[in-house]
Amino acid sequence: MTLRRVDRLDGDLPEQLHALYLQEWWTNRRELDDVRRMLEGSDVVIGFVDEETGVLSGFARVITDYVYKALVLDVIVEASSRKTGLGARLMDEVIEHPQLRDVLHFELYCRPELVAFYERWGFTNELGVVQFMRRGQSATPPAPSTAG
Repeated sequence: MTLRRVDRLDGDLPEQLHALYLQEWWTNRRELDDVRRMLEGSDVVIGFVDEETGVLSGFARVITDYVYKALVLDVIVEASSRKTGLGARLMDEVIEHPQLRDVLHFELYCRPELVAFYERWGFTNELGVVQFMRRGQSATPPAPSTAG
């Protein structure tokens, strides 16, 4: 299989990405229209497409200010392409991307079983007192104020 890197998902590639998302617990509630909007709002998009079949085999995206922070998101490899090195190739492309070469900090979040994978690129979960925080549907709303 010969893979071609793409920096934009057009044609039926957004639909293929959506289909990949539907297969994973962490993305299986995403809607196609939202995926299209997400692609437009992402600063860096990297995909790998099988040249013969046109099938999207892997994808990653980055949200960044191009100076201080780059948040790596949605690193995903199609099931039949796993264990082939494609995930590592995606991460190499992210870290070596010319638009990101001057970024001070790359960040991501992942499940504990993937920490060793990302450590290859210098990622660490040794962040001292820094805590990951989230606001949104899965976050607990603040308690009602009793101030009078």
